[in-house]
Amino acid sequence: MRFLVDMGLSAAVARWLREQGYDAVHLSEEGLVKMPDREVFAKAEREGRVLVTCDLDFGEILAASGAHTVSVSSSALSIPKRSA
Repeated sequence: MRFLVDMGLSAAVARWLREQGYDAVHLSEEGLVKMPDREVFAKAEREGRVLVTCDLDFGEILAASGAHTVSVSSSALSIPKRSA
């Protein structure tokens, strides 16, 4: 499974997903910190990625797009802390 993590979430989310064996990228890792939501959505669709976000606007973008190849996961995430 492939993930695209939105700017509203920490890059640690993408790192954690990679540690779990997933293909995950954070927008900041690609220098895309100011990318508009519709372009973020289009990127996820082009790359076949699940968009991980806390931005509720993506649900509306998904509904309006009629897309069938992109998923949006919108939720609050908690990344386990590493032990020292």
